Amino acid sequence: MPSHARASAIIGAGTLVSRVTGLLRTVILVMVIGSFGSRAADAFTTANLLPTNIYELLAAGVITGIIVPQIVKAASHSDGGARFVSKLLTLGTVLLVAATAVVLALAPLLIWLYSANYPPDQHALAVAFAYWCLPQLLFYGLYALLGEVLNARRVFGPYSWAPTVNNVVSIAGFGVFLLIFGGPFTDVDDWDAAKIAVLGATATVGIALQACVLLFFWKRTNLRVRPDFRWRGMGLRHIGTLAYWTFLAVVVGQVAGIAQASVISGASGTSGITVITIAWLIFMLPHSIVAMSISTTYFTRLAELVAADRRDEIGPNIDESIRALSVFAFGFMAAIGAASVPLARIFSRSAEGAVAIAWVLCAYLVALVPFGVLVIVRRAFFAFQDTRTPFWFSLVQASLAAAGAGLAWLGVQSGLLHLAFLAAAVALTQSLSTFVQLPVAVRLLRRHTGSLRFESTWRALRRFAIAAVPAFAAGWVTFLLTGGPAGWTTDSLITGFLGAAVVGGVSLLVYIAGLALLRAPELAVATGAIRRIIGR
Repeated sequence: MPSHARASAIIGAGTLVSRVTGLLRTVILVMVIGSFGSRAADAFTTANLLPTNIYELLAAGVITGIIVPQIVKAASHSDGGARFVSKLLTLGTVLLVAATAVVLALAPLLIWLYSANYPPDQHALAVAFAYWCLPQLLFYGLYALLGEVLNARRVFGPYSWAPTVNNVVSIAGFGVFLLIFGGPFTDVDDWDAAKIAVLGATATVGIALQACVLLFFWKRTNLRVRPDFRWRGMGLRHIGTLAYWTFLAVVVGQVAGIAQASVISGASGTSGITVITIAWLIFMLPHSIVAMSISTTYFTRLAELVAADRRDEIGPNIDESIRALSVFAFGFMAAIGAASVPLARIFSRSAEGAVAIAWVLCAYLVALVPFGVLVIVRRAFFAFQDTRTPFWFSLVQASLAAAGAGLAWLGVQSGLLHLAFLAAAVALTQSLSTFVQLPVAVRLLRRHTGSLRFESTWRALRRFAIAAVPAFAAGWVTFLLTGGPAGWTTDSLITGFLGAAVVGGVSLLVYIAGLALLRAPELAVATGAIRRIIGR
């Protein structure tokens, strides 16, 4: 088995387990705090998303997009890159500690930015949760720093498996909450200091242990590191130049995110931020399993090809990764779309809530394929150490997404759009903006790769799309035969799970049959990848 295929299988298996346990974590959390129509859930979700959003703003693009190529280059040094990594981890830790202290001081302002339409009591609850959740910023950063060093040293498994630790800790903590207090507590007035402390501390301890578990695998890097504050000479100016554009790209993305969150906060009590977050979580399940496992290993490979100036191999590498991703993405899009209502019922306490989540989920699913391809294209730019160009096509996408959220809010204010569909409209405009962003990004990538041809990719995408249409239709007909939104698949959490398995299973079987009839060569690659992931 090629090393990158084996590494993708390890990452895919770890991501699959972590995402499945993450879904279970969300199910238990819904038992604690509710989802659809829960103002308390919206307050907690807003607070718990803050450290993630701030981490994205401060460090994510720098760590995931810039650090790996630098570590790969430093590996050629006489010490194998140990001094560079020591300086990198020391500097990163200092900056993360300082940033965490600052955001804790700014917690009320940050909550207001993301939830301008919350009434005072809901805003106060969100701020209380934020003081418990914001320390996660430090541990998210340490997890990413340690994980990317492991990835750059071709130790791929721990980074993808570590989130499972967070999920297990959270499931245990939420279970303790239910034993002590019961639930769900959906009203803001139901929450006192003890409940806030147990829920908030559980969320943060899980992230902390997720970062710490990576230390148990550090020996595999063959790097001996120690605190090193001598940062001169490590290339900070070069890294800073690269990080400048990455930071700006993340800024525009976060500005768009703030605009979307602020708009959606006006729908709290119906399809608020919790509904759209659950839909995004389901959407990210196939994306993470497939796109991230493939793009992570191919990114390291691309960085090595660029460093070795073997540019004739870059085009085939990108083509191979896009086809490997898309053969899964089309099938998941058909299956999850057909099973969206019973799948959403797992995370809702009513059929009405399941339908609301399903609308948002389907709005996101529209862009599942281009969203995954964009991850690969963006990382190709990073392999060339070009962070300026991704800023410009990210600016296009963020502007369209923010404008779409604004138009959706105007639609609600004018009566043209019902408040219950506000979250779905925001999600759909974001998906449509991705379709504009992708062709712009691909065209700009040719500046680095030259005559980059995607004829085989387009032919493959057509095959996948042709197979996905009857797959979705078969799954949807199966859902209607079970009674549709009023049928047995929305009666309870368990029937929702069984219904999603039946409907999604039918869609996937038809999709596989369609690929077989079309004699798609990617089918053999996909089945081989599945066997490797299951084996892992």
